[in-house]
Amino acid sequence: MPRWKELPAETSNSERQLLVQLRRLKDHSDLSLAALASRTSYSRSSWERYLNGKKPVPRKAVEELARVCGTEPTRLIVLYDVAERARAEAPAPGRADEPSSPPRSAQSSSPAQDQEQGQEQEREQTPDQDQDQGQGRDRAQESASTLAPASVRPGRTVPLGWMLAAVALAVAVAFGAGVLTARGWDDEAPAEKPGPVAAGAGYLRGQTYKCAVRRQDGELRAGHSDTREMLLDINSTGFDVVEAQCLLREKGFSPGVFDGLYDERTKGAAKKFQQAHHLVVDGIIGPDTWRELRR
Repeated sequence: MPRWKELPAETSNSERQLLVQLRRLKDHSDLSLAALASRTSYSRSSWERYLNGKKPVPRKAVEELARVCGTEPTRLIVLYDVAERARAEAPAPGRADEPSSPPRSAQSSSPAQDQEQGQEQEREQTPDQDQDQGQGRDRAQESASTLAPASVRPGRTVPLGWMLAAVALAVAVAFGAGVLTARGWDDEAPAEKPGPVAAGAGYLRGQTYKCAVRRQDGELRAGHSDTREMLLDINSTGFDVVEAQCLLREKGFSPGVFDGLYDERTKGAAKKFQQAHHLVVDGIIGPDTWRELRR
């Protein structure tokens, strides 16, 4: 069996399950990529991209691969439909909605404001600074004339001082608000590390998880997943893999690590377990292997 490349990290679980099954079917058929290209409507490079997750595999390619390998395509089509639905529901990258710019009134329009069009977010956070800079020197001179003593004639020095003072005040206010906000977040954030069975906790690659195997509802569970159907093979990741690793250790076939990555050590432990329980020894954890692991 060839050593497959690791699937891209952004590959969804449903897409990963489909590709695992297509790879397994291709390997069991002993057909090379060139042989697939000669027997299907797709080139060798296309099959390489499909099976390595570089490009979504078409439905027709799934059907043709099943036909060439002499397999009923129904199960593969179901997996394809699930992956296709997940791709349709996933948000498109780089398409985050941008906040609309506030309308500018004709009365406040000025060249200084036009030059600041690309800095609208900063102006919203520091309205005092934006107001002073947007109105220009005329308003600063008017303020200086009103507040300065009669003996002092307004000039360049007075308006510049007022503008610097306004800028310093706005920066101080913004900085103080940021400190208070950050402090509020720190106070509200729970001081706890992600646990292996924390409700709603996401899987973290590279994290080692604990195994607390117990019997519940007549079957063994490690608290990471309750699946009995998920197919696991090389490069599968997630809490389903952690669950399988813990159950393998409980059965006496420890993979040595419990990090949610289905690597060669985990596959080797699965093969030994399958052989000991008279299952198909392929290192792929499916419904039959799950059933024995949870006994």
